[in-house]
Amino acid sequence: MPWNVGSSEFVVEGPVIKVGDNIDTDVIIPARYLVYTDPSILAKHAMEPLIPNFFEKANKGVILVAGRGFGMGSSREQAAIALKAAGVKAVLAESFARIFYRNAINNGLPVLVVPGVSREVNDGDFVRVNVGTGEVIINNGQKILRARPITGMALEILMSGGLLEYIKSRYKP
Repeated sequence: MPWNVGSSEFVVEGPVIKVGDNIDTDVIIPARYLVYTDPSILAKHAMEPLIPNFFEKANKGVILVAGRGFGMGSSREQAAIALKAAGVKAVLAESFARIFYRNAINNGLPVLVVPGVSREVNDGDFVRVNVGTGEVIINNGQKILRARPITGMALEILMSGGLLEYIKSRYKP
């Protein structure tokens, strides 16, 4: 959902699905599904090797929490597309593979580096994230973490719904 770029808040929230460290793009979307371009098909196979029923858990909207090295491996753009289409509203992790991080932003999926998130947040917790300020509120204020906020053009791209929508909004013929 594109946001009003002039707005002061960009907030996503939902229950947590938690995974571990070093989740690579082959786990996020296995290579055998890369023949498909339809996001709804990719969504049904997101995280399949690790959580076979991920789509059923995620399709109402979740926050994915991970440890270090999320999105490492090949630079497949379909990884971010599959997660977003499956219902992931944001990914919070200790660290990201750089190419996955940028692919996520370009496809309108908020990804935030949150020190300590893998220790402080549990599967099933409810998390509210202000993408622009980096504030992460866990279970209605039981804990508050600080992420590295997404700012500048990257935030504008996210708030537009992805790079394509950002470009369309800026460069109308």
